[in-house]
Amino acid sequence: MSMTDLLSAEDIKKAIGAFAAADSFDHKKFFQMVGLKKKSPDDVKKVFHILDKDKSGFIEEDELGSILKGFSSDARDLSAKETKMLLAAGDKDGDGKIGVEEFSTLVAES
Repeated sequence: MSMTDLLSAEDIKKAIGAFAAADSFDHKKFFQMVGLKKKSPDDVKKVFHILDKDKSGFIEEDELGSILKGFSSDARDLSAKETKMLLAAGDKDGDGKIGVEEFSTLVAES
């Protein structure tokens, strides 16, 4: 399954473009722009599993840094600052990674 099976390619392109500048990433706006906020809980979990590149059941810090590439392969990496901010927003239990329930909450709060 690819991201465009779940989200509009046009919405993804617009959202990636909106955050092309370094240190401009805002996960709340991004999740809204790609249409993730409107998706069912099951679809949000499917997106999580696409972003969980190593299939560990978690999105670790290195995977978070390349989260935009999970939506579009030609997107930029997040800066270290953006990655830390995203991790802080999503890591509710403080284990240094984001699980599927934490990701679902992160999207729902967007």
